[in-house]
Amino acid sequence: MAVEPLFGTRAQRAFIITIVVQAIVVITMVGLTFGTVRSEAGNRFDGLGYKTLPCYLALFILAEIFEFVMAFDALRSRNIIQLMGIFLFHGALIVFSALQVHETKVAIYGCPTCVSDYVQLWLYVQHFLIVAPCVIAASWFFLMFWFRELYSEFGWVIFHVVGANPKLKSMYQYYQIFICLLKFDFFCFVGVTMQLLIVVLNSSSAEFGVTIAAIPVVLFLLAGCAYAVRNEIKWLMALSLALMVAAMTYFLYKLVRFYEPSSEAQYVSTRATLTVFTVVAFLLLLTTFAIGIKCFRDFDKGLYESKTHDLGGNSQYLPSPRTQGGMAEHQSSYFTGGAPLQPQISIE
Repeated sequence: MAVEPLFGTRAQRAFIITIVVQAIVVITMVGLTFGTVRSEAGNRFDGLGYKTLPCYLALFILAEIFEFVMAFDALRSRNIIQLMGIFLFHGALIVFSALQVHETKVAIYGCPTCVSDYVQLWLYVQHFLIVAPCVIAASWFFLMFWFRELYSEFGWVIFHVVGANPKLKSMYQYYQIFICLLKFDFFCFVGVTMQLLIVVLNSSSAEFGVTIAAIPVVLFLLAGCAYAVRNEIKWLMALSLALMVAAMTYFLYKLVRFYEPSSEAQYVSTRATLTVFTVVAFLLLLTTFAIGIKCFRDFDKGLYESKTHDLGGNSQYLPSPRTQGGMAEHQSSYFTGGAPLQPQISIE
């Protein structure tokens, strides 16, 4: 038995093609909605009521590109954990696209003077908006089918790691989950920030400045966490975890602002989507923080070589061990996240 090269099997090709096709259809539907409303509104399109539409278009483009990159990386590295994350992320896209139907209706009905017949406009673009969650949901079931095949294809990577120390295997799994969560933290943070800057905040307000200032801090947090956990740098990991607590506090503050009587009016046009993004971002950060502490405790316990010698792009496939000698030599070329086990791992 051997692991096939990248896109060497039907399941790998079908998985990535499914993501690409649904991305094209969804972005087209959202783009048609944006273009139709902009055409009908003309010069009045830039009013507060329609600010949500370019924001949603940008978010969908970001989400689809992010999902494609994550899928490609997961298939390249045979990372089952990341594939699971993509599967959950795709389910979240269904919720977001469904929320967009309501939010767009609020935007159109909230500015009745912007077009000659806003009711007819809504009935027209509603068809495009409904197609998006339907296509994402349908592709989700296709991904479920191909994911099962991929799980079987890479299953021996998880369950047949010969010669792996169980403790090191567990530590490596937590490390892979942590890295995967950091990637999704990045998307959620960008999603919340994009909505705040485009739809809600006035560029002259103090809150706008705070939001801008938070961007480099959070990016440093995510990049610092990834670098620190990979290279086992304790002081940087401790600083990153402390910043993570600050980021969670920031998300809670924003959540209160969405519903506070003194500020809720400025968020009304996109509050539902912002609430979902903010709650998910907070929960992801909380989970990342907890797993980050576990990874921090695993520093200097023999995992450094496995983390810093991940499977490279040049080694697209490796044969699985067939004999006892081969097993001892290779010690399984893959791990749960696609990194090779190093020779120093003991054989039990």
